[in-house]
Amino acid sequence: MPRIRIINLSKNTVLAENAEPADNFFRRLIGLMGSPCLKAGEGLILKPCNSIHTFFMRFPIDVAFIDRENKIVKIYPCLPAWRLSGIFFNSALCLELPAGTLAITRSQAGDTIQLANNP
Repeated sequence: MPRIRIINLSKNTVLAENAEPADNFFRRLIGLMGSPCLKAGEGLILKPCNSIHTFFMRFPIDVAFIDRENKIVKIYPCLPAWRLSGIFFNSALCLELPAGTLAITRSQAGDTIQLANNP
C-alpha cells in the first residue's frame, strides 16, 4: 500500500512522512482500533470522513478534518480514547496523527494541507 506524506503548506511543516490511506469501508471502520500506538511520522488518512470516534483505542491522537480545498476545518489536539468528534459536513477527509503533532507544527484551522505520494 502506498505511503503518503502530509505537509502543512501554510506553516511549511511535515505532519507525517508515512501516512496510510484508509479509503474503503472496512479500513475506515477499523481505523486505529487495536493498534498499540502511532509513531512519530506516521498517520492515518480516512477518506471520505466527516466524523470519527476513538472507541477501543489505547492512546490519544491529534485529529484534523480537511475540506475539499485541502483546508483544515477543525482540529482536535490530543483527543483521548473513548471520545466522539463533532460532525463536519464540509469535511472530505480526516487525518489521525500522533498526539502532539498539531502543536509541534503549529497547525490550525484554515491552514492548507498537501498529500503527496512518498517515494
